[in-house]
Amino acid sequence: METMNRQQIFDKISSLLEMIKFSHTIFAFPFALLGVVLAALATGALPGFGQVFWICVAMVGARSGAMGLNRLIDARIDADNPRTAERHIPAGKVSLVEAWVFVVVSLVIFLLAAWMLNPLCFKLSPLVIGFFVLYAYCKRFSHYAHLVLGICLAAAPVGAYIALRGELSWPVMSLALAVLFWVAGFDIFYALQDYEFDVERGLHSIPSRLGIDKSFLLVRIFHGLMLLFLLLVLPGSGLGWIYLVGVLVVAGLLLYEHSLVRPEDLSKLDAAFFNMNGYISVTIFVFALADAVV
Repeated sequence: METMNRQQIFDKISSLLEMIKFSHTIFAFPFALLGVVLAALATGALPGFGQVFWICVAMVGARSGAMGLNRLIDARIDADNPRTAERHIPAGKVSLVEAWVFVVVSLVIFLLAAWMLNPLCFKLSPLVIGFFVLYAYCKRFSHYAHLVLGICLAAAPVGAYIALRGELSWPVMSLALAVLFWVAGFDIFYALQDYEFDVERGLHSIPSRLGIDKSFLLVRIFHGLMLLFLLLVLPGSGLGWIYLVGVLVVAGLLLYEHSLVRPEDLSKLDAAFFNMNGYISVTIFVFALADAVV
């Protein structure tokens, strides 16, 4: 009986982590660590282990709580959408109570980590949670949920930088803008899957507003802006040619990502969304870290 209970607990934890796509934390995690690199270059000193640990805890807690909130708030919409009807809450794999407990625990962990970092991080943490809630409801009244999501993920490098320096500077703000446009762009791609459903149900998104062709054009513009702001991280950051090579590699990855998805063929959207975006975030961090170490 005890073994069964342990197995049930393990299965429930697995279901909760699958519900929030925990593995996709890799999208934002490298940018949070890049914020750490920029702060270290600005101060000329390595951050302490405790600081990096609590930054990582804050990142995981915030992202888990945000995704859990989104799944809870969108549960009824997900149940009506054939693409999302088998998600954990609509399919009954995770109950509303279990999901709420998971969200509350995740956000408490986020708040604790922010408190452990410094007073400014803790004071700003409710604002971050406010953006999580705003994003979850945004599709009901605004076409610009994609930009709100971009702001949420852009908070990762900003939060890490504030945690270490207690202030902001241009390099990390430029990095945050790069993250904003990167995330908004790939979220528009992702929303293409629900174009017909959103139009039918009166839900708001950039594809439902602009149509598929114009949405593709806007994604290209957004990802072009991402590359521009990645380049604008250079002035005053202490980074050099190795980081610049990394930006060029990211440009190549973005071109490949865009080659996978066409208005008339969305069959490779998952590969473009899940695989390429993970490669992009890890690539820019690795090159920036290598530059900082050299």
